[in-house]
Amino acid sequence: MKSIDVKGTARNEFGKKGAKALRKQNLIPCNLYGVERNEKGLPVAKAFSVTFEEVRKLVYSPDIFSVNLTIDGNTVLAVMREIQFHPVKDNILHIDFYQVDPEKPIVMAVPVKLNGLAAGVKAGGKLEQIMRRVKAKALYTAIPEKVEIDVTSLTIGKSIKVGDLNVEGIEFVSPKNAVICTVMSTRSAAAATTEEGAEGAEAPAAE
Repeated sequence: MKSIDVKGTARNEFGKKGAKALRKQNLIPCNLYGVERNEKGLPVAKAFSVTFEEVRKLVYSPDIFSVNLTIDGNTVLAVMREIQFHPVKDNILHIDFYQVDPEKPIVMAVPVKLNGLAAGVKAGGKLEQIMRRVKAKALYTAIPEKVEIDVTSLTIGKSIKVGDLNVEGIEFVSPKNAVICTVMSTRSAAAATTEEGAEGAEAPAAE
């Protein structure tokens, strides 16, 4: 997994009012959840803010990153857990980070890359990629930059599901029956099948 540096500033104002004030300053409110817990055993959030430039590459990238997150001079290893966008303007409203414990597994949405020319595509079908990312659970050092899937043997009407994936050291936690990709039939493929069937029917019987 690639690594990126992000610098933030601790914030003391919380709630909607505090977040709104930060956004007026072109800052993005963030929370860092980590190993610290309260008396009820729930994670304690550390509130901070970042500039857009600090997180631009992290957010607008097809890659996944581990984050060297520095808040007022103190650096921790983290990953981006959740990001909220404005429903109309599409600007960043809030980001949650999660502090990484090197000895405990984390869950990340890993990009999926399809490799090869599917047999069903050769036959006139169309390959559809339903899932662009799949959730993987592992130690952060074992999380791959992408999950590569060979689709060469995939025929028309067949699909690859999360439950079909098998990568050593990785547990996939997306629903096992979720379809990652499938080869759909097309008019040309259906026509070819019909023509083949017709030719077979017209062939004279062997004596």
